[in-house]
Amino acid sequence: MKQSTRLSDFLPYRLSVTSNAVSGRISQEYRSRFGLSIPEWRVMAVLGDAGGLTQRDLTRLTLMDKVAVNRACKVLEERQLVVREPNASDGRSHLLKLTPEGVEMHSQIMPLALDMERHLFARFSEDEVDTFRSLLVRVLAEAEELDSESFDGADYGLGAPD
Repeated sequence: MKQSTRLSDFLPYRLSVTSNAVSGRISQEYRSRFGLSIPEWRVMAVLGDAGGLTQRDLTRLTLMDKVAVNRACKVLEERQLVVREPNASDGRSHLLKLTPEGVEMHSQIMPLALDMERHLFARFSEDEVDTFRSLLVRVLAEAEELDSESFDGADYGLGAPD
């Protein structure tokens, strides 16, 4: 891989900027149509896919900060889109589930999300989209592997942390 000191060539930076641009565009749509922030939408989307989950599960699955997940859950509960129920397998936590109103909103959100995805990738071939999807899966797996390892920068000429 070619070395560059330009920030615009740093792939994690490019990935972050791209993600923020796409999320920002999606956020405009969800806020204007449904009054949802990105964290609120993500929580609803995951609950719509997975069913009842704890806040810890939501934090792990969305890779969002637990404070953002907590805030999103509180807003969704206040709007009666999500309800807390006792967790039979762990009496110390609760499961969050979409209410019937939440299920109805989710059924409107997902087609919109898929339509936005179609527009975003309209000029890409099916093979390019499949390749991009598989590369994103690989990057996430590598990032998770880095999280489980001790990264001290020594392998990269950065020296050990002080």
